[in-house]
Amino acid sequence: MNSVGWFELYVQDMARARAFYEAVFQAKLEPLVVPGDAAAGGLEMLQFSGDMDAYGANGALCRMPGVPSGPGGTLVYFGCADCGETATRIEPAGGRIHRPKMAIGEYGFIVLAFDTEGNMIGLHSMA
Repeated sequence: MNSVGWFELYVQDMARARAFYEAVFQAKLEPLVVPGDAAAGGLEMLQFSGDMDAYGANGALCRMPGVPSGPGGTLVYFGCADCGETATRIEPAGGRIHRPKMAIGEYGFIVLAFDTEGNMIGLHSMA
């Protein structure tokens, strides 16, 4: 079993965050309906596309009044074919590069960036 089974990135502006992630990863995020959403204090979720039976973890953007976004000790790495190429879409989508593509030895390459909500995210690729 993999260590990470699910992730949630908390956001303040769901439309802005959705536009950023859809532009950077060129994939559509879909609403995730959780039973009891209305009773959960306005929880709103948009799920990244993925196969729950495939390798890796899937997750969602989450907006809940009173839950902050931004740096907080959790860093999610998104797998990419080439993290440097994917990173070229971050700034045009409203984000900011923190650390450009760098080698991490036999483990490939990473990029560190901030999304539009202040969350630091990582991009990872073997090329």
